[in-house]
Amino acid sequence: FLANGERGHQNLEAMKAGMFLRKVKSRTWKRQRHYKLQEDCKTIAYKSSWAINSYSTFSISDVEAVRAGHQSEALLSVADEFPADRCFTLVFRGRRGNLDLVAESTKEAQAWIQGIGALMENMENMDESTKLDQWISDWFSKADLNKDGRINFKEAKKLLKMMNVDMNEEHASSLFKMADKSKSETLEDQEFVEFYKMLTERAEVLDLFQDYSSDGQSLSQCDLEEFLREEQLEGEGSYEHALQLIDRYEPSDTARMNYMMSVDGFLMYLTSPEGSIFNPERQDLFQDMSQPLAHYYISSSHNTYLMEDQLKGPSSVEAYIQALKRGCRCVEVDCWNGSNGEPVVYHGHTLTSKILLKDVITTIANYAFKASEYPLIVSIENHCSIEQQEVMARYFRDILGDMLLTNTADSSELPSPEALKRKILLKGKKFENESENPTGEVSDEDEAAEMNKDSPKLQQNLCKELSDLIFCKSVHFHSFEHSRTSAKPNEMSSFSESKARSDFVLHNTRQLTRVYPSGMRTDSSNYCPVDMWNMGCQIVALNFQTAGMEMDLNDGLFTQNGCSGYILKPEILCKRERLFNPENPEKRDDYHPLLFYVKVISGQQLPKVKQKAWFIVDPLVRVEIFGVPLDQAKQETKHIDNNGFNPLWNETLQFTIHTPELALVRFVVEDYDKASRNDFIGQYTIPFTSIQPGYRHVHLLSKDGTSIHPSSIYVHIKITEQ
Repeated sequence: FLANGERGHQNLEAMKAGMFLRKVKSRTWKRQRHYKLQEDCKTIAYKSSWAINSYSTFSISDVEAVRAGHQSEALLSVADEFPADRCFTLVFRGRRGNLDLVAESTKEAQAWIQGIGALMENMENMDESTKLDQWISDWFSKADLNKDGRINFKEAKKLLKMMNVDMNEEHASSLFKMADKSKSETLEDQEFVEFYKMLTERAEVLDLFQDYSSDGQSLSQCDLEEFLREEQLEGEGSYEHALQLIDRYEPSDTARMNYMMSVDGFLMYLTSPEGSIFNPERQDLFQDMSQPLAHYYISSSHNTYLMEDQLKGPSSVEAYIQALKRGCRCVEVDCWNGSNGEPVVYHGHTLTSKILLKDVITTIANYAFKASEYPLIVSIENHCSIEQQEVMARYFRDILGDMLLTNTADSSELPSPEALKRKILLKGKKFENESENPTGEVSDEDEAAEMNKDSPKLQQNLCKELSDLIFCKSVHFHSFEHSRTSAKPNEMSSFSESKARSDFVLHNTRQLTRVYPSGMRTDSSNYCPVDMWNMGCQIVALNFQTAGMEMDLNDGLFTQNGCSGYILKPEILCKRERLFNPENPEKRDDYHPLLFYVKVISGQQLPKVKQKAWFIVDPLVRVEIFGVPLDQAKQETKHIDNNGFNPLWNETLQFTIHTPELALVRFVVEDYDKASRNDFIGQYTIPFTSIQPGYRHVHLLSKDGTSIHPSSIYVHIKITEQ
């Protein structure tokens, strides 16, 4: 342990001293940069060798993973020049690109790989209150320009502006004096943390706390139990739960030992995952996973190989890694003839760059089951010659090995996600039966065909080796009648977004349906997936690389059930006897519309939209309901002038929800602008059925779907029968 501790110390010292590392973007772009760990052990500064003093920085908390060796396209392209033990990649959260680095020696590379790993682990293990202190100190070190560890009132005011706080000067000045224990007219790091906490005291939480506190000072176990029963509607087990919460969130030892909760502990609970709007019981795997595949929504990506748009953007195996890490369970591979007999993956007939099929399959093999153990469907668009199809078949067999599922189900239903754990299913063209011509012709049923509607249907040759590996057979859709009488369960049709109709509900109780964005969306924009989910379509493919409302809805639906990429469809969409029609939700058997009240109380530490010192946001909150057409609705609060820090709205929005099991709720915070479009600040999307009633925090996410801790909105939720 000591040796490890000693080595850990040496790594940090080496990183703090700083060193030159080569940043690699491609085979030809390799430049020296100076990197060093700041004294706070939380920030890494870097600059070009020619820049005199201007360092840029990034925070360790932005790093999601460190990969050692040649584990990125850029580093693989220079593998012959730089050995793997000197190379490493930093992967950032969200859609920010990777940083590929080469150290001068193995020892230096190890110092960074182990050092950053250890610092990330420290961050992971922090509790909420330490995380908040950490966040405040990060800001403090930005403001402490001369790095003497202290800031005066003027600097503190400037810093608060950067943190989006617009405060009353006298109020802030008196708190500053209180926090300045050393009477030096400056605050050190910890004093600033205290100052900030006094400034951000939450009056609306204090009022609620005092409503339930018998003595006005603390909540006894009974007081807290009453709060959990009355407000959070917890019912049974509230008394035991109150004790667990005191144990978990009360910072004061004395209070904890007396089974009491202080206002600090109460706030810690309200801002914790348990106090969030998302019901923790639905966070982990809670659904029955043993029903046929057609009974599940499956998280699906379109043109998975693209990082940007579909005309000239880069293709990359990184795009597969990103999608698979987000729990995606259906990826797409467009295969074309490449040089030297090597099939390549890219968006055909465009300028998007090409990647080797074998690299894509290797990446899929490595990352397929990191986020979820449930089956992965690989949708193949095959434009290759017979010779290159034989190469494709060999790669799929050799690289995927036992993971590849080849025996087609002969039963009347598809197998379940549970039965197919850790299996990869290929979807593509397949011969009807073995007696067909071994290089028979199959019609081209895919997006390329949709793009060239005017040309006659292409007849394409298929090689038997590849056909044998296909589990889900792509078929041309004739009619619902034909499907009902003749379709086999493993046959799947694909539809462009505009062709999906409500007759699908019955079809989708037993067949898998894939929907993809129209070929006109060359900018990789997305369509709204909700209309397709309402009809029971399982594989609603979206461009994962494009942030926005559509991906927010996809992330929102798939955050529940352990992020497994499979969500059991509501029973109304699985019943064949009594068909549900999303256009007439009130005609169903057990029709019980609900009233949904959202009181938007306050906001906390909303991020700035523009990083200008003087700029403060004017926030408003909009609540949007997505679901059956009758449920689609949005309402917003008024905007608050100049306060991103602790805006108070206290406004109640009310909705009627006709089909709760298909509804998603999206909370959006925007910066009001009367002259132009409002700017996006943050959002959070949640299935209606996963919402917890009572006083809750909604933890906001960035445009990329990553956390922007500690930004949140504080709401009260009430759901009643109409």
